[in-house]
Amino acid sequence: MTPADLAAKIDHTALRADASEADALRVAVEAAEHGFASACVHGRHIKAIAPRLAGSQCVASGVAGFPLGAMKPTVLAIEAASLAKDGAREVGFVAHVPHLLAEDVDAARADFVEVVKACRAVSPDVVVTVILETAALMAGVDAAQGEARIAAGCRAAQESGCDLVQTSTGFHPAGGASTQAVQRLRKHAGPMRIKAFGGIRTRDDAQAMLDAGADRIGSSDGVAILRG
Repeated sequence: MTPADLAAKIDHTALRADASEADALRVAVEAAEHGFASACVHGRHIKAIAPRLAGSQCVASGVAGFPLGAMKPTVLAIEAASLAKDGAREVGFVAHVPHLLAEDVDAARADFVEVVKACRAVSPDVVVTVILETAALMAGVDAAQGEARIAAGCRAAQESGCDLVQTSTGFHPAGGASTQAVQRLRKHAGPMRIKAFGGIRTRDDAQAMLDAGADRIGSSDGVAILRG
């Protein structure tokens, strides 16, 4: 894989709780310079970075309900739509984990539909990613039940019109991305693309996720990954 091909699969992020506007702008500049897929920042910084990415192949990306996914679905939808209004061409949101732990496809789908409809009302071509927190879904249960929970999340995502499913936020105590989670997502995601996020620090980490079936990689260490 050429460096340009790898760069096009990386979302360069500034999602720490203490990430400032200066951090977001730095990430946007680096993302545009290296040809990354997106610069992913907190919602309050989207307006600042979107103009900096205009004319580049890199897009502004923001996250809603991050990192807990515990807000009311109507509020989550408003936040997600506001990201699109501020210039985000990709919007990620965190699923309500208890719905997925219960394998409640109907409840998860209802939440996801609100977010997708709100985003697409702003921009029909906005790319929507749902973050499933797969490490939490697989923790403390056997492999079959963990996979059933992931399958439920993928089904709700596909039926609600999401474009991508993402492994994790990187903040849950159960952990971040794993090759096993990516493989489970690949098995159940259908036509949706897969993003691996959480704990991906090196070129080898990134390649392992891509080999497992990921289409995109999210990391705050995008430049280091690209340089190997």
